[in-house]
Amino acid sequence: MNEIKKRTGRARDAENTRKVILDAAEGVFAKFGFAGARFDAIALASGYNKSLIGQYFGDKLGLYTELLKRTDGNLQTLQAHVLAPWLESKGRASSGPELRSLLETIVQTTFTYLLEHPNFLRILTWEMADGWRTYATIFPKAQKKDTAPFTRLIRHAERAGLLRPGFTPLIRLAMVTQICQSFLAYLPLYQMMVAEEDVSTKQALTLARQHLVRFIVGGMMNDPANPQS
Repeated sequence: MNEIKKRTGRARDAENTRKVILDAAEGVFAKFGFAGARFDAIALASGYNKSLIGQYFGDKLGLYTELLKRTDGNLQTLQAHVLAPWLESKGRASSGPELRSLLETIVQTTFTYLLEHPNFLRILTWEMADGWRTYATIFPKAQKKDTAPFTRLIRHAERAGLLRPGFTPLIRLAMVTQICQSFLAYLPLYQMMVAEEDVSTKQALTLARQHLVRFIVGGMMNDPANPQS
C-alpha cells in the first residue's frame, strides 16, 4: 500500500511539474514566438532548470509540440461538447433555426475561448506571421482528427439548401477561429482608430462578439430569397 501511495505521489508530482513548465513556456512563446523563445527564459519562468525541462520534453520543439497538443486537446474537447448533439442527429441539420443556433454557438464559443486565452491567441499570431513554418514541422506528428462526421453534417445542410455550397467544410470551420483571432489581435489598432472609446471593456467585447456572430453566420447560411448567392 505504501509503495502504491509513493508511485501515485510521484506521478502527481510529475504531472504538476509538466503543467508548471508548460504554463511557463506558453507565456514565453506568446511573448517571443518560437524562434525568439529561449530555454533560459522558460527555465526562469518555471522555476525548473534546463536539464529537467529537457528530461520531460527533449528540445525546444518538443516542448512547443506538447504545448500545442495540450491546447489542441482542450479545443477538441470544447468542440466535441458543442457539436455532439448535432452529429448524433442529421435531422437537426435540416432545420434552419437549429442550424443557425449551432453556428452561432460555434462562433460565440470560439471568440470567448480566444479572449480568455490571450497567450494562445499570440502564439497563433506568431505562427501566422512566420508562415506556419514551425507548425508545419509539428502537424505530421499530430494525431489526425476524425472530421468525417462534421463533413457529413455540413454536406447534409448544404443539400437541404441551408448553407452556401461548394466550400471545404473543415476550412469553413477553421475560418471561424481565424476571423475571431484577427479581430482580437487587432484590438490595439482599433483602440488607436477610436481613441475616444474603450474597445476592450466587457460591454464593447460583447457587442463585438454579437457582430461577428451575425457577420460569420450570415455569410455561411444561404439566403432563402436568393439561394444561389
